[in-house]
Amino acid sequence: MFKVMIRDNMSPVAKERLESLGKIEVVVDNNKETNSPEALSTIIKDFHAIAIRSGTRITDQVLANAPNLKVIGRAGVGVDNIDVEAATKRGIIVMNAPGGNTITTAEHTLSLMLSLARNIPQGTASIRAGKWEKKALTGIEITGKTLGIVGLGQIGRVVAERARGLKMLVIAADPFVSKSSAREMGVDLVSLDELFSLSDFITLHVPRLKETTGMINDKTLQKMKPGVRIINCSRGEVIDLDALHDAIQNGHVAGAALDVFPKEPPDPSLAILKNQKIIFTPHLGASTDEAQDKVAVMIADQIADYLNKEIITNAVNFPSLSKDVLLHIAPHLLLSEKMGSLMGQLIRKIHDITITYSGEFAKLDTRLLTHAVLKGLLSSFTDRPVNHINSLSLAKEKGIAVKETMSQTTDDFTGLIKIKLEGCESSPNEIWGTIFGEKHPRIVRLGTIYMDAIPEGYMLIIRNHDKPGVIGNIGTLLGQHNINIGRFQLGRRDGQALCMVNIDTSMNDDIVNQIRTLPNIISACQVKLS
Repeated sequence: MFKVMIRDNMSPVAKERLESLGKIEVVVDNNKETNSPEALSTIIKDFHAIAIRSGTRITDQVLANAPNLKVIGRAGVGVDNIDVEAATKRGIIVMNAPGGNTITTAEHTLSLMLSLARNIPQGTASIRAGKWEKKALTGIEITGKTLGIVGLGQIGRVVAERARGLKMLVIAADPFVSKSSAREMGVDLVSLDELFSLSDFITLHVPRLKETTGMINDKTLQKMKPGVRIINCSRGEVIDLDALHDAIQNGHVAGAALDVFPKEPPDPSLAILKNQKIIFTPHLGASTDEAQDKVAVMIADQIADYLNKEIITNAVNFPSLSKDVLLHIAPHLLLSEKMGSLMGQLIRKIHDITITYSGEFAKLDTRLLTHAVLKGLLSSFTDRPVNHINSLSLAKEKGIAVKETMSQTTDDFTGLIKIKLEGCESSPNEIWGTIFGEKHPRIVRLGTIYMDAIPEGYMLIIRNHDKPGVIGNIGTLLGQHNINIGRFQLGRRDGQALCMVNIDTSMNDDIVNQIRTLPNIISACQVKLS
C-alpha cells in the first residue's frame, strides 16, 4: 500500500481519484504550520508521494528526511517551490500539470482588460462610497483597438484567439516564435518597439528571465503609445512598479491591471497601490474551480500511474522510459540535453535545427535523443518547465522545424550526435558530441574547431585570434577574481582558436565583459550546464 500526502487545499477530486484505486492511502494535510520545510521534514518520512500547489516548499532538507519518497506532484505549472536538482539527485520524479491553467489565466487577462477599459472596479467602489461619478468614469471601447501581446506561448495564444473574437487587431512580439506560426493564428508578429508604439492595450505573457525582468521600465514606457493600458498576468518582476506609477501619474499611461507582484503579497505601503487608475487582483490568474479540478485530476492520475505502473508523465526532470532502457540510454540523453542547452545559451534566437546521428547513436531511440536536445535548447528560452515529453510540441509551437538525419560516417568516433542551427549566421552554429567509455559525455567539435571538452557546470566559451598571450591573460584575470579553473580545452583552426573553460563558480557580467576587452578576444560567453 502506497502512502500519499496532499497539501495546500488541493481540490478534493485528487483524494477521490487516488483512493478509488484501492492501492493508495491518502493523507490530506492543509495545516499551514507544516508548510515550512522544517516542519514538513518531521512528518514526511513514511510517504511515497506528495502532491502540492504553491504553498508548500520542497527543499533538500525535506528530501533528506523522505527516504521513501518516489514522486512529487505539482498541481500547476511552476516548480519554483521545489528543489528539482536535489530531487533528481535522490532519484525522485518531479511532475507538474502543464496546460491545466492556460484557459483560466487567459480569461482572467481578458476580464482585467475589459474591467480596465470600462472602469468597472472604480465604478463599484464609487457607488459603495455613495457617489455617482458617471462622467469621471467614462471608458473606451475595445472594438477596433490594437492589442499587443508580449509572449505568444500557450496563454498568449488563447488571449489572441479570444481577442480576435472581440474584433480587436492583435499583434505580438516573441523572439522565439516564427512569423509563419503567428500568421496561422491571425496575429501580426512585430518587434517589441513596434508593439509598444502601436498598441492601445498591452498584455504580458513572458517567463521570468534575465531579459524580461524589468522589461517595462522608464525607457520602454516612453516608447508606448500615449493612453496605453497595460495588463500583467505573467510575472511580477516584469514591471518596474515605480516607473509604471509615475507614467500613469503624468498621464502617458491611461491605466493598468496587475494580477502579479514582485513580492506577494505586496507591501501595503507601496505608492502604486493607492493609484486609482490601476486595478489589482491577488494572483487569481489560475484561480477558478474548473482549473483547480483539472490540475488536481491530472496530478493525481500521474502520481497513481507512476506508483502502480512506473509510467512517467509530464516529468520535469526525467524522460518517459522504463528502467531497463534508461540505464543504457541515460548518458546519451544527458549529452544530448547539454548540447542543446549550450547552443541555446550561445545563440539566443529561434532557428530551425538539424540533428544528425551516426554510428552507435543511430542504433538508439533517436526520438528520445531529439526530445532531449530540444529540452536543453528550449529551457534556455523560458522558465516554463520543459521536459522530454513536451519539448517537441513546444518547438513546433514556436515554429522551429526539426530535421533528423542518419549518417554512416562517424568521423573516427564509434558514434556521434551533430546539432546544426540552420540559417544561423553567428558562430558557432554547430556542435558535435560523443560518449567515451560508454558513459562519459564529451564535446568534440564546436563550430569548425575540434576539441575534447567535458560539458558540465559553469563554462566559459571564448573565441579568439590565435595569438600568443591569450591563455595567460584569461588565467590571470580569472585568478584576480578568485575564479578557479577546473579544465581548459583549446582548439585551433585557420588563425582562430576556441577555448572551453570549466570553472568552479559562476561569474558576474562584469567579469565576462572584462574578458571580452582582453587583447585578441573575439567573443566570450558564460553558460551553465547542470
